[in-house]
Amino acid sequence: MMELYNSAFSTCSQKVRLCLHEKGLEFVDRQLSFTAGDHLTPEYLALNPNGVLPTLVHDGVPITDSSVICEYLEEIMSSSPLMPTTAAERAKVRAWMRYIEEVPTTAVRPPSFNDLFSDANGALDRDEFEAHAERLPLRKHFYLKMNNGRFEQTEINASLERLAQTVQRMEAALETGPWLIGDMFTLADLMLIPLMVRMDDIGLAHIWNDAPRVTDWFTRVQARPSFYRTFYPGARIKPGSFSIGAVEQVAEQAG
Repeated sequence: MMELYNSAFSTCSQKVRLCLHEKGLEFVDRQLSFTAGDHLTPEYLALNPNGVLPTLVHDGVPITDSSVICEYLEEIMSSSPLMPTTAAERAKVRAWMRYIEEVPTTAVRPPSFNDLFSDANGALDRDEFEAHAERLPLRKHFYLKMNNGRFEQTEINASLERLAQTVQRMEAALETGPWLIGDMFTLADLMLIPLMVRMDDIGLAHIWNDAPRVTDWFTRVQARPSFYRTFYPGARIKPGSFSIGAVEQVAEQAG
């Protein structure tokens, strides 16, 4: 039995849902509400002490961290493989996975917060905001970088530079095949999908205007059955639809 504790529009939750659907695995969908603080309850923290989403519970054993979960699913389910057969090619996938975690995953957060949550964050006085941040096991210092609910423009510029670098690397990699590792759709492609969707949703799709191979890649991933099963209605960010109680949902992208 598999249970996935997740949020509809958390990008890391989306990564794992994509993986589960690519492999045709059934699971119990346990939706948590950030507004209600479900991710900070003693019961959930017993499963995932980081207080982030998602968490996969398989036969009673909790597996945390979205990338770890995807590799775990690859190990236990050999059908519909998402890793190549050779060690060298698998190393290429893992190099992409590390890069994705360190560069675009972190880079997309500041523009996401400024675009979606600045009004809600700015409505809190500093004491309220700091009290909110103190409750978060992993994201406290990320929140405290904000000033009046927003990240400074220098932080945004750095994020946009890193996101543009990601697109440039994708464009170069796609020169040798339809997917990042040649002819095979792998975890490298899968883990970039929610990040590209998020960029699209917050108005950053122009970053790949001059990257035709990335544009084609993005069109093709949206045609996969796993895509529409993962990004069901309500699973994509739309500006202006959240309150401060839901603000962590963007921050869980590395959870």
